[in-house]
Amino acid sequence: MPTHITIAQNILAANETLARANQDLFEKHGIYAINFMSSPGAGKTTLLDATLSALVDRIKIGVIEGDIATTVDADRLARHNIPIVQVNTEPFGGDCHLEARMVGSALQSLPLGEIKLLLIENIGNLVCPAEFNLGEHLKAALLSVTEGEDKPLKYPLMFREADILIVTKIDLLPHLKLSIEKLRGNVRQINPKIEIFEVSAESGKGMDEWIHFLLHCAQDGIRPERHMHENVGAKGHTHPHQH
Repeated sequence: MPTHITIAQNILAANETLARANQDLFEKHGIYAINFMSSPGAGKTTLLDATLSALVDRIKIGVIEGDIATTVDADRLARHNIPIVQVNTEPFGGDCHLEARMVGSALQSLPLGEIKLLLIENIGNLVCPAEFNLGEHLKAALLSVTEGEDKPLKYPLMFREADILIVTKIDLLPHLKLSIEKLRGNVRQINPKIEIFEVSAESGKGMDEWIHFLLHCAQDGIRPERHMHENVGAKGHTHPHQH
């Protein structure tokens, strides 16, 4: 077997061990964790900002912000006065994704006993973040309508691994040639079971349904069935939410 393949397998195996340790912490403290993944500029931070505004008085939330460098996004969300930890990968070699070890390190700086919902904003990239399990309960892929309907076909791993797709910036649809029906069809061609939310954090359209879904997940501790075999450390999570 070629050496580079063996090394990659060893890296992923080590990551899985650390992801299970993160899982154990989540289970111990009753935390529901979501991993938000997308290309740069898809609207992750804007969606998190609107989500925090809607939920900050309803459930205890924490955030892990991932970026190669800067604290721009963490600074933006700081106005919500919730626990936030910035993870920059520049000291780790400038990785284009978060890994379980980075999340595990961030967890040491969070008041875990005071958090019920943990939102993890991964680094903007449509490839690498999908390869690394962080110990999360839910993988959420974001895709803005400005990116085109063909992205799921060009980057299948991201959409195959995701439990849900959040289509963002739908307030811009009247100004684009994008076919939302074709986008849905392309996503489901890759992942027939994926749940799709269509939202605009700016106008608020679709946000009520998204917030209801989050509260349901966090309160009931739902873990999608199709990832349970990968998350060996999971306890007590049975049926996925049906959208």
